[in-house]
Amino acid sequence: MSAPTPDPGPEGRVDGERVFSGRTIHLDVDRVRFPDGSIGRLEMVRHPGAAAVAALDDLREGAEPSVTLVRQYRYAAEGYIWEVPAGKLEPGEPPEACALRELEEEAGLRAGRLERLASVHTTPGFTDEVIHLFVAWELEPGRTSHGAREFMDVHRLPLRRTIEMVDAGEITDAKTICTLALVQRWVDRNGGFGV
Repeated sequence: MSAPTPDPGPEGRVDGERVFSGRTIHLDVDRVRFPDGSIGRLEMVRHPGAAAVAALDDLREGAEPSVTLVRQYRYAAEGYIWEVPAGKLEPGEPPEACALRELEEEAGLRAGRLERLASVHTTPGFTDEVIHLFVAWELEPGRTSHGAREFMDVHRLPLRRTIEMVDAGEITDAKTICTLALVQRWVDRNGGFGV
């Protein structure tokens, strides 16, 4: 009979070093213990998290729901892309408050109702960022407040059309694709009205 294998200890961060601190992200090089007990170094982008929200209107029986998207310039994407309103969490800010704030700042809408759809890890291979996804309805006009380096315009589109845009490769933003798919399921589950 062989001797039991000693427990290497819990997997996870052993120690690390911050190599960059920026306005939105921090970059750490961590020493990590893996599940087999081995130790290695990994680069980790630390992010405070974010919230994204799909604003739905026309939820009357028999009506086709519409969703509000922004078409925003993104340097990393080399041009304009379609997105649901979204932004990073401020220190101590609950995701629900962030979703409502971003909806008004980016799309000029206030929501009477908000429901959490899911929380997703954006790219768990190198960042700890989690985006909290929401659906909002009972909308009323608010006031946009775009930052100096935010270039976007607001569009109201039939939900069905946005799903077609995903299928056609016109919408490529991951958080937006996830949110729209979950919103379509939410609408189907709720009968598209009476929520």
